[in-house]
Amino acid sequence: MMNRPVGLLTLQGDYEKHRKALAALGVETRGVRRPEELEKISALIIPGGESTTLTRLVDRVGLRQPLRDFAAHNPVMGTCAGLIMMSSELVDEQFGDFGVAPLGLLDCAVRRNGYGRQIDSFSAQVGLEALDNQPRPFEAVFIRAPRIASVGPDAEVVARHQGEPVAVRQGHLLGMTFHPELTADGRIHAAFLDMIR
Repeated sequence: MMNRPVGLLTLQGDYEKHRKALAALGVETRGVRRPEELEKISALIIPGGESTTLTRLVDRVGLRQPLRDFAAHNPVMGTCAGLIMMSSELVDEQFGDFGVAPLGLLDCAVRRNGYGRQIDSFSAQVGLEALDNQPRPFEAVFIRAPRIASVGPDAEVVARHQGEPVAVRQGHLLGMTFHPELTADGRIHAAFLDMIR
């Protein structure tokens, strides 16, 4: 059982929706904005948002190396921009990297806005059998979502959409291109909590 709350990186993004999703599962959360706050949590969620802004803020408050150190021993989940931050590489940036610097936590390469602009956002059913052993599909919400361009040998694909990987796991690290916090289906958050217990 967890003896410390789950942390939410609250520098930017839709962390409040993650807080509500975890509250629905009876889990206490704590915002993280400074390195010393990592010592007070059992796991961390890096929410979606804007990856350029997130990079700048992580560096401004001195969280880059502390996040890497935390992720070496504790569960971390990243959604959308959180996956971009957790990835090891950005590929095919149409207009340059915009100052985005991934943390190098997950052995995968991603393409920002790989599914298009805001107007191209969509929802689709994806299978989560590799994550929760249930045949019931998950309604995944993709908003200016990144695409996973490649997955290295250290990571495993745990969800696909039309044959493409949309979620990867590497030990106690989990990243996805979509927003599980925008649905009432708590299975992804529950699977993440299982990594902590």
